[in-house]
Amino acid sequence: MKIYNYGKQSITEDDIAEVIQVLRSPFLTTGPKIQEFEAALCDYTGAKYCVAVSSATAGLHIASLACGLQPGDEAITTPITFLSSANCISYTGASVKFADIDPLTANIAPDEIEKKLSRKTKAIIPVHFAGQSCDMERISSVARRYNLKVIEDCAHAIGSTYKDTRVGSCRYSDMSVFSFHPVKTITTGEGGAVMTNNEELYKKLLALRSHGMHKEGDMLNDWRYEMRELGFNYRLTDIQAALGLSQLRKLDIFKKRRRYIVDYYNKNLGISHLGEMAYSDACFHLYPILVEDRQEFYHRARNVGLNLQVHYIPVHLQPYYKGQGYNIGDFPNAEKYYQHCISLPLYPDLTDEDLLEIVRRIKAIL
Repeated sequence: MKIYNYGKQSITEDDIAEVIQVLRSPFLTTGPKIQEFEAALCDYTGAKYCVAVSSATAGLHIASLACGLQPGDEAITTPITFLSSANCISYTGASVKFADIDPLTANIAPDEIEKKLSRKTKAIIPVHFAGQSCDMERISSVARRYNLKVIEDCAHAIGSTYKDTRVGSCRYSDMSVFSFHPVKTITTGEGGAVMTNNEELYKKLLALRSHGMHKEGDMLNDWRYEMRELGFNYRLTDIQAALGLSQLRKLDIFKKRRRYIVDYYNKNLGISHLGEMAYSDACFHLYPILVEDRQEFYHRARNVGLNLQVHYIPVHLQPYYKGQGYNIGDFPNAEKYYQHCISLPLYPDLTDEDLLEIVRRIKAIL
């Protein structure tokens, strides 16, 4: 029996050839492929600047620091996300505040953000869940009224568009962060990138990525550097950048196939799933369905070779954040969604025969 996981990378011989070429070159890290990858991401998204990093978590961390989050501040994000979206706030010493989701999309609800604002609020971190963009125009409007920074967590959403702009363009935000983990739409193995249109933020991100070091003016062409703040080793390698460049060239093909799979499930399963907004042309990373008895469905699926996943346990229910005063019942839409959600296989390597078989197995266990 063929086993299907909820997600996996799509690697071909041309990807492998690009990596081998770097392995035979003089530079394995901090070389020309990094700048080439960053330029390609800028070209694709329309953002002015890009800083490639070792993971999206690293990107979210330095983006939070670059926008000035510190102890005594608060930042707002969603409870339906991976831990990184909240942890990056905690890393700075600031406090995490959650805002409930729109049950139709599982994205953070702009009206709920406004309810959580305080004098301590300094930033909003919306997450484009499953690949569908949040309503960034409304979120940006809130941020402007209250002089807040916006960091888009685009870990799920490279290739997606919001209205007439690509996610990652930073038209409605100060910074945007991508993930290139193997289950994402394109991969570098591990890795991420921070996009921005602000030169000052760009320079801060560059320094924070590499130990807080600055080289400018007379220092540019010699051995000198200055460490002006505490930074990190969050660099990406040229090996990873070469893979990312090769993958990026196939992004539109990947998006088309993911869209086909989503439409196939929508047409053939007849199971409740998240809705799509007219303003979002999503490159879907996940296909969550909503089932009555999720626990039973999960185990039945495993018995027929479907290794599915739950996205996500609400972050406010994790022991660490419960220790900060959060409880069951705080975010009812997020908690209701969690009780019923489970993600089906979604990746470009699935053939039409695979989709037919997956749907057959799912219908057999309903």
